[in-house]
Amino acid sequence: MPSDTSRGFGAPPPSALPNIPWEDRPAGSSAVLWRSSRNPIIRRDLIERSNSIFNSAVVPFGDAFAGVFRIDDTTRVMNIHAGHSADGVNWTIEPKTIEWRATDARVGEIQENFTHAYDPRVTWLEDRYYVTWCNGYHGPTIGVGYTHDFETFHQLDNAYLPFNRNGVLFPRKVGGYYLMLSRPSDNGHTPFGDIYLSESPDLIHWGRHRHVMGTRPWTWESTKVGAGPTPIETPEGWLLFYHGVLTSCNGFVYSFGAALLDLDEPWKVIARSRDYMIAPQVPYEQIGDVQNVTFPCAALLDGPTGRLSVYYGAADTVTCLAHGYLPEIVAFVKART
Repeated sequence: MPSDTSRGFGAPPPSALPNIPWEDRPAGSSAVLWRSSRNPIIRRDLIERSNSIFNSAVVPFGDAFAGVFRIDDTTRVMNIHAGHSADGVNWTIEPKTIEWRATDARVGEIQENFTHAYDPRVTWLEDRYYVTWCNGYHGPTIGVGYTHDFETFHQLDNAYLPFNRNGVLFPRKVGGYYLMLSRPSDNGHTPFGDIYLSESPDLIHWGRHRHVMGTRPWTWESTKVGAGPTPIETPEGWLLFYHGVLTSCNGFVYSFGAALLDLDEPWKVIARSRDYMIAPQVPYEQIGDVQNVTFPCAALLDGPTGRLSVYYGAADTVTCLAHGYLPEIVAFVKART
């Protein structure tokens, strides 16, 4: 675990990540994103009683990495755990679930009704790491909390009414407001869903909801779409990786691509990749607890080199890595809109 002196809590993550987990593009490949040869980097049974570890979020922390991980246990209860890694590939994950400290009594009322937590994202925002996740409160909605050290976690109020999933914060205020992407849904395995943007003055009260983007008929994203990792700010716009789902004769198929959102009005889409970047095409993505799933939740960027690594869940069972170069990804999105 990194020490307090390695970067100092309250300081933003560095733009340069020379130790980013990375593999060069395989010889002969022209893929804009390519899979790590070490996949899956986190196996389903890394800790005792874990049935699966997937759809998890990783950030730079000190001179190493930290994260919040979705773990379904052998009772098949969904919950989230903290973890640390020196290299972003080999992880130590806490066997105990995160114990949230309520920031006020009203949050305690939510905690009394806890049923499950899953699919976290982690975003550095101002002076701390914020965690958003799908929180079970009379159905799925978006839980919000924060940590300074990945040891003590504080829970805020839920962002929305049920039913909602895929809550993803922007890494800074825009127009003086905090922003979050989400996908209103239902209480089941949602067969629909568009991405919306909401704003807040205080990370408690959310409103001014705007539609960002929806599905595209007869494509890899014809059934539903949902935001993935924290948006990445580029001169071309906010780069948003997102998952898209089609309904095949054998069920849902989850792939992922990317879009560029306007820097000042992020509910406006500048460009959106017509083609997916990663789709279920290898055994660990096609075979697992849920077949045919690639689900991105985190991205690391080494600013000086443009190297970018995406963490994604595969088959709702394991955690994987893909790599690419930011300029190439932006060009892909713009060229294949």
